[in-house]
Amino acid sequence: MNVNLSSVPGFLAGHARLLDRRRYALLAGACDASATLAALDGYRNPDGGYGWGLEPDLRSPESQPGAALHAFEVFAEAAPVTSPHAAALCDWLDSVTLPDGGLPFALPLTVPAATAPWWAGGADGASSLQITAVSAAAAHRVAAHDPAVAAHPWLERATRYCLDTIAELEERPPAYVLSFAVRFLDAVYDAEPRAADLLKRLGALIPEDGRVPVEGGADGEALRPLDFAPLPGRPVRGLFEPDVIAADLVRLAGQQQDDGGWVVDYARISPAGSLEWRGAATVDAVRILRANGLV
Repeated sequence: MNVNLSSVPGFLAGHARLLDRRRYALLAGACDASATLAALDGYRNPDGGYGWGLEPDLRSPESQPGAALHAFEVFAEAAPVTSPHAAALCDWLDSVTLPDGGLPFALPLTVPAATAPWWAGGADGASSLQITAVSAAAAHRVAAHDPAVAAHPWLERATRYCLDTIAELEERPPAYVLSFAVRFLDAVYDAEPRAADLLKRLGALIPEDGRVPVEGGADGEALRPLDFAPLPGRPVRGLFEPDVIAADLVRLAGQQQDDGGWVVDYARISPAGSLEWRGAATVDAVRILRANGLV
């Protein structure tokens, strides 16, 4: 398994946004968490939410639920350092949460240009398990080291909504909904009594090879085992045979390109978004491979 880490900083210098360069430097031990958190601040709005393309396919500046996931990812990576902006993000999410406890998939866009159609058409006022589950899963990772997030009422509301909505699923949901619901259940596995049975039930909906096609996505787009279970030692790993995970790690390592970066197989929406996704995917690939002891 040949991964050339020495070529990654050069790729990021030429292709990635400052945030992902700082994320990689933090991962590599070349900067402290404060520098990475400062880079995240550039996407923050006065209301406590995040926009401005933090989600690369959602370019509009206003705060959006779709950007919260990426902010929480950075807060989790900064551990054990905490930021008051994490609890403030929970405040903002609470302000846009619907009465049933779920988040809308998207809010109305002020600048629709260069944004993916699924975001532009997602402001229908209905709760979205997809966006609520992935945001709450990431928030629970932050809550493990940030007491203010752990105690926040938004997280409790979102957790109840996700558990109840997942329990009502009667057939396999779309690929990303399935993946994010599984990741949510893994995140709350130790704290929520219902999580174990629900995770087992959703696991039965994943093919043995872990490949779930994305309907309506790019040609050949699919989610794979590491999209469901990227980290070792987690309950979700029990849904897959060890050789399935091993093969997917080989696949991930093999996706490094000659320029040092990784590729993505989903639709390219804008020139900026295409570059930014590669930078983010490169940081995430190295993080997963390192967590699995491969680099």
